[in-house]
Amino acid sequence: MSSQRVHAAEHAVGVAAPAGVVYGLLADAVRWPVLFPSYVHVERMDHDGTEERLHLWDLVQGRVRPLRVRRRLHPRTRTVETERTDPVTPGATTSGLWRVTPDGDRCVLSLRREHDPPPWFGASPETDDSALEAEVITRLDEVKAVAERWTTFDQVLLAFEDSVRVSGPHELVYDFFHRIEEWPELVPHIDRVDVEEDVPGVQIADIAGGDWDGGGAVVSRAVRLCFPAAGRVVHKDLVATDPDDAEASPGLSRLLAGHTTEWSVLPGPLGTLVVCSHSVMLEDAAVDRVLGPDATLVDARHEVRAGLGQASREVLCLAKWHAENALRRVG
Repeated sequence: MSSQRVHAAEHAVGVAAPAGVVYGLLADAVRWPVLFPSYVHVERMDHDGTEERLHLWDLVQGRVRPLRVRRRLHPRTRTVETERTDPVTPGATTSGLWRVTPDGDRCVLSLRREHDPPPWFGASPETDDSALEAEVITRLDEVKAVAERWTTFDQVLLAFEDSVRVSGPHELVYDFFHRIEEWPELVPHIDRVDVEEDVPGVQIADIAGGDWDGGGAVVSRAVRLCFPAAGRVVHKDLVATDPDDAEASPGLSRLLAGHTTEWSVLPGPLGTLVVCSHSVMLEDAAVDRVLGPDATLVDARHEVRAGLGQASREVLCLAKWHAENALRRVG
């Protein structure tokens, strides 16, 4: 029998939001990347109303971690049971239990995590315990911060897309989006891109150029997941979390509390359809600082839609030109 002990951590936090709102945030895992800083991308593989399987990518100490997660949802008791595995450490499992307990017009949110490492796992018990404690506290703080904005969800969350049709092979279009390190030579508002790709298909990109509103220079960092077989590139901006930090996030970018982009290359009988989809959570505390004291969230939604839409349409047109021009050169 293995002497390896199970590591566990449990904490609770009061949340100034109704229990139903908080449970809804936990249940809607696909939307987590735009809501919570530590999640990059979530895909639901199957779902029968009670149980689901997720492919999830999150950020841990600046590195992207892929996970496979099974969840059981219990809306009546407002609990979510989870069991996750990490492909990097086969045999290790982490189970969890989210619980939302009503407390008048507020609620108490608790999370318990148990980590069962394989016998050969080399981390010390103290290191494993502290990492699990930190993760539980971080997850609770993230959910609390978003849930307490629940009265403005209809205004601060928006999603939109732009598209273009390309008369050329979808492989050339996908190649344009994947090879972001070449964008300084192709995209006018991009000056420099430094890319780390230690794991194939997982890119950490530092991007320098003009802000997407056409304003001053900005340096940003993004995580990009590339799925060549599906013709998709998922891009998550690691935006500044402090709305007063003008240097970290100048211009209209300061209006973004969360932002994900997905480039989809869809071949078909009428050519290749290329779609750019955006999901955004606005930083309402920055609206008056960026747009003026009389500005509203409606104004911010308009500015973000116009600015991001213009930037993405520019990139879409350049991808079209890149693919069709390459095809003409070959012909």
